[in-house]
Amino acid sequence: MKIAVVGTGYVGLVTGACLAKVGHTVSCVDIDQEKIKKLKKGIIPIYEPGLDKVVKEVAKKGKLVFDISLKKVLPDVEAIFIAVGTPAKKDGKADLQYVHAVAKEIGENIKDFKVIINKSTVPVGTAKEVKNIILKTYKGKFAVVSNPEFLKEGYAVTDFMKPDRIVIGCDDKQAKKIMQEIYKPVKGKKVFTTVQSAEMIKYASNAFLATKISFINEIANLCEKVNADVKEVSHGMGLDQRIGKSFLSAGIGYGGSCFPKDTSALNQIAGTKGYDFRLLKAVIEVNAKQRQSVIDKLEQIFGNLKNKRIAVLGLAFKNNTDDVRESAAIDIIRMLTGVGARVKAYDPKANDNAKEILNSGVKITNDPYEAIKNADALVIATEWPEFANLDFHKIKNLLKQPIIIDGRNLLNSIIIKKLGFQYYGIGRA
Repeated sequence: MKIAVVGTGYVGLVTGACLAKVGHTVSCVDIDQEKIKKLKKGIIPIYEPGLDKVVKEVAKKGKLVFDISLKKVLPDVEAIFIAVGTPAKKDGKADLQYVHAVAKEIGENIKDFKVIINKSTVPVGTAKEVKNIILKTYKGKFAVVSNPEFLKEGYAVTDFMKPDRIVIGCDDKQAKKIMQEIYKPVKGKKVFTTVQSAEMIKYASNAFLATKISFINEIANLCEKVNADVKEVSHGMGLDQRIGKSFLSAGIGYGGSCFPKDTSALNQIAGTKGYDFRLLKAVIEVNAKQRQSVIDKLEQIFGNLKNKRIAVLGLAFKNNTDDVRESAAIDIIRMLTGVGARVKAYDPKANDNAKEILNSGVKITNDPYEAIKNADALVIATEWPEFANLDFHKIKNLLKQPIIIDGRNLLNSIIIKKLGFQYYGIGRA
């Protein structure tokens, strides 16, 4: 089947490449000419494990092409995935200007039946908005479908190829057949719902996972006060099949391009409908405050942090990605510099992206030991596995004082303490 994917960010590029991998012919479209030029040369603009291999493989076979003109590719395709950004506005609402712009362009250029698929995360009712925009200039038959993505950054290719479920909100028989054909090669349960339910499933899923994270972080904060260990607590909880172990790792809070944006958007959706979503408000508040726990620990140790040198390992919002959007590590660095601390930082993949958003007063190094050298304390802010495998004998000699704040509970606290470090985790006994 011939398919167009509009947008070449995380969602669009992974979707386009993986659809081509399972046998479809895909045109990925983006208005960013520089990005398209790079993609045509095989240069992947994001770090996502395995994606570069898939893109190069399917592009070589002619199954995946890149273009800046949706109008050009539109006549030949049966389905158009909208996978553009929906960033949060200042009030927390999802900004749909890019979705609306694509809908307008589709309406102005289609000549026959097409299935328009919202892959972007959008509020309930967006499919109806897209339909109404297209109807302003095109009176023929078409269908708008909601097909939310559930891709974890760092594992996106695997998540697409081996999904827990594929949610498809559809109210048109012809469109349903086309969606079944698109996803026929992908093993995974296909869940067909109303369009509105599909739109809600995405937000509800992310909000629930964010709730689990904020809940275990609250438990961690309480563990510190009663001398319990949150790692033991979360392990015991996770063995209960009704709870499960996923998203029960205490730390400095969630981040990234999805959870913060989607929880805020769902809260706004509730507000516009006159519903006070008190639980979700608490989840958002807990997550924002969790960053402060690192600053609190450092201030308990040093008192005033002015001119203290703090090494921060990790800049990405999580491991296996170079994404620094809504990163807890970035927030903590800004909080540290805000109280006068001097920060040196390192990340295996996210250094360049971090440099674009941090002020010049933060020194970003290309070597973890260089970041640690002569620091008064070390903060681990991202759960990169390689940080646990560093030479801690060397680190102890590089630090002015052997102090570690483990914001991700990544290290073995017993071993680290035996080496002579003062170790402070999140919710650790």
